Amino acid sequence: MERVPHENVATVLVDPVVLHELEVHLMTLDLRLWPIATAPICPDGPRRAFQVRNRMLMARRGAWDDAATWTPAWISFGDSWYDGAEPLPWVAHQTLYRTLEQYADRVRYRPGLGGVPRLAVPQERSA
Repeated sequence: MERVPHENVATVLVDPVVLHELEVHLMTLDLRLWPIATAPICPDGPRRAFQVRNRMLMARRGAWDDAATWTPAWISFGDSWYDGAEPLPWVAHQTLYRTLEQYADRVRYRPGLGGVPRLAVPQERSA
C-alpha cells in the first residue's frame, strides 16, 4: 500500500508579536510558515488551530502555559530543500531548528516533523 502524498512540517506555537518577523526570516531560507487557522488545507482552520494548540499545551503539562494565546502554525520546506523523491536532507532539519532557536523565547515546538496534505504554494507566472 502506497502512502498518500504529504508535506513534511514542523508544528509550532508562535507569539503573535514575532509572527511576521519569523515568517520573513523563514522565507529567506526557503521555509514557509502556515498559520493553521488560515491554512488552505483546513476547511475549519480556527477549530483545527484550537485543537493543535490545546494538544501541544496539554502535552507539556503547564510548562508552555505562557503560549496559551499564541498562533499554532506549520513550517514546511520549499522546493530547494528537496532532491526529487529523496528524503528531506538532515541539513534542512538543522537549518529549521537553528532558526527556531533564535526565537526560543517566542516559539514553542517539539523537535520532529509531521505530515499534512500537500500545501499548495502559488507560483509566479512568467510572461
